[in-house]
Amino acid sequence: MTITLAHYLVLSAILFATSVVGIFLNRRNLIILLMAIELMLLSVNINFIAFSHFLGDMAGQVFVFFILTVAAAEAAIGLAILIVLFRKLDTINAEDLDRLKG
Repeated sequence: MTITLAHYLVLSAILFATSVVGIFLNRRNLIILLMAIELMLLSVNINFIAFSHFLGDMAGQVFVFFILTVAAAEAAIGLAILIVLFRKLDTINAEDLDRLKG
């Protein structure tokens, strides 16, 4: 049994749909929101790698390295912001962040 492009696309669609459901069902916890966004980026990376492999072009695989670099920086900055918010407000509930006005 060989793995075709359709297998990769179905896997990527399942991961993307899972992350969209995670965003819409849980809008309270910021850590879960960040994890859902990262899962969304990883599903897009699977698409890039699959198309790159099956088309014989290395540009998609190189582009994935740039996306992973930006995703790592985004995760680090997001977690740093969450730590500061937790120290300041004693919560990471997204609904309680309306107190940060001004």
